[in-house]
Amino acid sequence: MILKSKLIAVFIICLFITACSDKKKETIIQKEAVTSEAIIPVQKSEEYIEGIYASNECDLSVKITKTKDGYTYFLKTSERKLNGKATFSKNESGEKYLVLEGIKWDDYEGDISNEEENDSISDSGKPAKGIEIPIGIDASYTKDTLTIQNYGNAMNSYTKISECGSKYIQLIKKR
Repeated sequence: MILKSKLIAVFIICLFITACSDKKKETIIQKEAVTSEAIIPVQKSEEYIEGIYASNECDLSVKITKTKDGYTYFLKTSERKLNGKATFSKNESGEKYLVLEGIKWDDYEGDISNEEENDSISDSGKPAKGIEIPIGIDASYTKDTLTIQNYGNAMNSYTKISECGSKYIQLIKKR
């Protein structure tokens, strides 16, 4: 009986030692896992839009630069060079936009649905008095491409950048 008690005691001690040694291994493994996770770089929540974007269809490029106050742009076409503030934003549905502030549209006749009824045929070719030409060009941003809707239609006639005849100007990031 004494032998049986000693065997049970040795067995219990072996179980206790084994259980303690497994916990040490678990603790070491957990510490190593925490250390390796800390090394993984944290991704930026903001898009990396800084760079030079150029059109393959016309002589147009935009350089976006990040400053301490936000973003700036330098727009270059065959006829002009402009710079100013660029504002990056997202709408409610998650679409991303970049607005090149301070650029006056080249032509704007207004939205025809906002015009008053006009019976005179002679006035139909003239733009309505008091229509202000919008300022600021918005571009949708997807991956490394800026897309500008350059002109409208008969219901809403406008041209943002007359140097380029494309309806949609795609500016692809070069660097």
